[in-house]
Amino acid sequence: MTLTIPFPDRAQAGAALAERLAQEVDWTDALVLALPRGGVPVAFEVAQRLRLALDILVVRKLGVPGNRELAMGAIASGGVRVMNEDILQYIQISKAEIDGTLAQETHELQRRELAYRGERPWPLIDGRKVILVDDGLATGATMRAAVQAVHQLGAGAVTVAVPVAAPDSIAQLERLADRVVCLHVPHDLYAIGRWYENFDQTADRQVVALLQRAWSEGVPPA
Repeated sequence: MTLTIPFPDRAQAGAALAERLAQEVDWTDALVLALPRGGVPVAFEVAQRLRLALDILVVRKLGVPGNRELAMGAIASGGVRVMNEDILQYIQISKAEIDGTLAQETHELQRRELAYRGERPWPLIDGRKVILVDDGLATGATMRAAVQAVHQLGAGAVTVAVPVAAPDSIAQLERLADRVVCLHVPHDLYAIGRWYENFDQTADRQVVALLQRAWSEGVPPA
């Protein structure tokens, strides 16, 4: 398919991303993990076109109390916790403050997991190729936490796949992931939505509908 910039929407971006990924390696039995919410429509197209299983990886940043934009760590689906020891030493935050933030974000992560996945069991990751998908990367902080999370869960190889990203984010992720696939790396990113014609917010109900469709239909036949 012809790649158009800006992308018409997340689904079209996912289709173009799947086409690029198909040229990379043999993805047999790989698992596509979407970062909700915006990553789900992109990942759905990737999973469908590559005939792979789809699931989600919920990641919650652990912001420093009083400066929530500064991440002292992150938690993710599968019971993973990643802490930024450099930040913790620099700010000298108390254990009580860490525990309070952790409890708050764990509650929100569990709420989202229940809303999106219900009681569906967590997918097998150990030794498996994993493709992490989002609709774009600005700072890339959430995706870096996602890469660390699936490494902790024993993934055999981790690929980050996004339609658009800032150059600095790509450079940082290339040091963490086994492979980074990005369709467009503008030096003047500014905002992810700038690179989509339709960048409406992805609603929870859309996330659930796409996941339920993927799970009910199973992996598309070759």
